[in-house]
Amino acid sequence: MKVVHIIKATRISGAERHLLILLPALRMRGVEVHLILLEDPAHPVDEMAAELTEADVPVWRIPIYRHSDVRVIGRIRHVLRTLRPDIVHTHLIHADLYGMAAARLARVGTVISSRHNDDNFRRLLPVRIFHRLLWWMTNSGIAISQAIARFCIEVEGAPARKITTIYYGLPLKVVDRKTARSALRDELGLAPDTLLIGMVCRLIEQKGVVYGLRAFARIAPQFPTAQFVIAGDGLLRGKLEAEAQTLGVQDRVHFLGWRSDTPSIMAALDLLLMPSLWEGFGLVLLEAMAQTVPIIGSGVSAIPEVVLEGETGRLVPPRDIGALAAALTELLTDEAGRRHMGLMGQDRVETVFSVEQMVEQTLALYGRFTSL
Repeated sequence: MKVVHIIKATRISGAERHLLILLPALRMRGVEVHLILLEDPAHPVDEMAAELTEADVPVWRIPIYRHSDVRVIGRIRHVLRTLRPDIVHTHLIHADLYGMAAARLARVGTVISSRHNDDNFRRLLPVRIFHRLLWWMTNSGIAISQAIARFCIEVEGAPARKITTIYYGLPLKVVDRKTARSALRDELGLAPDTLLIGMVCRLIEQKGVVYGLRAFARIAPQFPTAQFVIAGDGLLRGKLEAEAQTLGVQDRVHFLGWRSDTPSIMAALDLLLMPSLWEGFGLVLLEAMAQTVPIIGSGVSAIPEVVLEGETGRLVPPRDIGALAAALTELLTDEAGRRHMGLMGQDRVETVFSVEQMVEQTLALYGRFTSL
């Protein structure tokens, strides 16, 4: 079986990290898998292409110069006619638009789309109409959470029969926490007993970083040894740094920028914050749980499917600074509780969010349309 995945990428984020896990795993199961990578030449995703190439997954890099670039359809069609795949599997809106059209022009028999998020722009009427058309062109769709499945049906008009929910899977690569904790604290010039609260995300409105900052500022006087680290970058970085200054916690907040050592960052934390306003899944949650780090997250979208309230972390309403501060206070004063939640989270990654389950379920879906 030959499957061509298509995605437009400008950086390695959730959907891209998902493919870095899924595609090599599919190849190990005997699938001939290729990736068509749509990328702006001004922002190449060399790291993603290199990692997949090293895993013997061929990468076909196609330039896309703006959101509306119909020439991309012809470029994708040319690759598909060369490869003659059994299935085209698209990810994110540009790949859905251009990849589906190219697949139909290349007479590919089966088109599958993975839905990774429930961004607010998808609720706009023109976008909803557009997605109804795309669902008509799609043989089947994968929702990465039950929340996304409901969104596809209720907002995008997807037929329920076309939707299969397959959770992200994460390989359990446990980092030595003692080493990681010491390394990050040394890097930041902090004492060994410093409590580290962290966020690992793009610095955009969706992630609710400002609410995390305000909650930290509220509890900071009570926990003089606590520090807040933010790994990630984005358009809001300048505003968030100014917010930390305004709140008077600039000396206790550390903006790390983009980091490639996410597992080590996670392992160094005592607590992960994820006060998102919406979230299709949140692979970062699995990354924290894999390193036995408890989580305080918003009870929105797919987060309650990943973080179990009172078992692997705490869930609070979005934008609720008081509830965030209360949850921080509760867990920062309960080391044993944090340890228990962390171990429960790691067990949940192993049993519910394994790569093996993700691959088996994906292959089962492919098998509906091909003879494996």
